[in-house]
Amino acid sequence: MSWTDEKVAKLKELWGKGSTASQIAEILGGVSRNAVIGKAHRLNLSGKIITKKGSLNNKNNKVKNLNQKKIRRGKFKSLVIEKDFEPENPKQLEELDENSCKWPIGHPNEKNFYFCGRTSLKDFSYCKLHLLYAFQPKNKKEEVVEKDSEVPKFIQKKIKSA
Repeated sequence: MSWTDEKVAKLKELWGKGSTASQIAEILGGVSRNAVIGKAHRLNLSGKIITKKGSLNNKNNKVKNLNQKKIRRGKFKSLVIEKDFEPENPKQLEELDENSCKWPIGHPNEKNFYFCGRTSLKDFSYCKLHLLYAFQPKNKKEEVVEKDSEVPKFIQKKIKSA
C-alpha cells in the first residue's frame, strides 16, 4: 500500500480533529491502524490529540493529580506525626502482661532484645505507635477472603497436583 498525497492530507486532517487511528484507517480504507500510527509518527504529527473525554490542556489534569496525592499523603502524615506517645518501657518476655505492648525491639538472639512495654490499646497487643506499623491499609487489589469460607479453587488445584 502506498501513501498518496490525498491519503496523507486526509490523515493530517482527521488526526488534527482528534480521530483515533482505527477510525482513520476505516475512513481511508485499505490501511491498518498500525500503518496510520506509523505514518503519523513519520510525519511528526502531534501525539496530543483532542479527544472527546479530555482536552489538549493536560496541565490542569496534572495539577489535580498532584493535589489529590498531597491530600492522601497529608492524611497519612497526620497519623504518623502525632507526638503524644508515652515513652518506651523496655520489658523482657517474662515481664509482659495483658496491658503491655508486645512489639519486639531488636533480634531475639541479641543481648539487648526487649519488648516495647508501653500501654497497649484495648483489644490490641500493641501501643498506638506500633499499631500504625502492624496494621497497614489494604491495597485495592487485595481480595477479601473470609476465614470461614472454603479453600480457594486455585489452591485446591495446587493441592491436587502436588
